[in-house]
Amino acid sequence: MNRNTQRARAIAIAQARPDTKLAAVRFLMLATGATAALVALLIAHAV
Repeated sequence: MNRNTQRARAIAIAQARPDTKLAAVRFLMLATGATAALVALLIAHAV
């Protein structure tokens, strides 16, 4: 593997890392929203 290929791979990995972090944050926000909606639904049913 030559130097250029190594460099291209390193750049691709560096670009991919923030994307996985963003996906994790997005999933966490989605889970939080779903939990809040479920709690609101349960409270509405209880009243």
